[in-house]
Amino acid sequence: MSIMPHTHLNRFICHIYYDKLLLVGMVIMTKRSQGLLVGKTRHLARHHKPSTLSVSEHIKSFENGDRVAIIPKGNVKNVPHPRYRGKIGKVVKRMGTGYVVELKVFNSTKRLVVPSLHLRKM
Repeated sequence: MSIMPHTHLNRFICHIYYDKLLLVGMVIMTKRSQGLLVGKTRHLARHHKPSTLSVSEHIKSFENGDRVAIIPKGNVKNVPHPRYRGKIGKVVKRMGTGYVVELKVFNSTKRLVVPSLHLRKM
C-alpha cells in the first residue's frame, strides 16, 4: 500500500505510523485546562468589598438545625471552596467564630466549618 504524502489524511496516517507523539501534538490544538476551580477567587472581591459589609453581617448568629446557604464573600479570610457556592445545608453546631454546616453532595454528606459571614439563612 502506497501512501500519497500530499493529502492531509495521508500525512496524518504517516504521523501515526512514524511517531505517536506527533499525533498527540496534532490532536490537541488548544492549551490543556488546569481545572474548573483554579483562579476563581480573583474576582470575588469585586462585588463584596469589606467596607460594604454591614456590622450585622459580621455578628449574625444561627441556631442548630437552621437551613443556610453558603455565599462566599470576597476580601475576607476563610472563604469556603467555590465548589460549595450556593449549596444549602444544615447548621450542626457552632465551632469558634464559625459554624459546622452539613451538606449533601451527591451520595455523601460533607461537614464544613464556615464563618457566619459566608452564610445566609434560608
